[in-house]
Amino acid sequence: MLTLRLYALQRLTALIMAPLVLGHIAVMIYAVQGGLSAAEILGRTQGSLLWMLFYGSFVIAVSIHAAIGLRVIAFESFKLKGTALSLFTWGAGLALLIMGGRAVYAVTAL
Repeated sequence: MLTLRLYALQRLTALIMAPLVLGHIAVMIYAVQGGLSAAEILGRTQGSLLWMLFYGSFVIAVSIHAAIGLRVIAFESFKLKGTALSLFTWGAGLALLIMGGRAVYAVTAL
């Protein structure tokens, strides 16, 4: 039953990530074509609740999605099971969440 829930959760996070990826790519194309520098981009994103929510949602979805994918890889490739597999999955997800959260904070905080 856990496997089915994780499968569904990974698919749900993929549905969440798809429009966020497209939005990110569109913004990057706009920024590059507009000739914006990194300083100008940071000037526009810092202090913005909208960008924090956009990229924060992205980080949460990616962290969950990737942790579940790494769980499958660890199980199939390294034969991890039980507690070791759960600890690896939670550790990977938490590490991704922390790193992504720090990046979002750095780009959007005042």
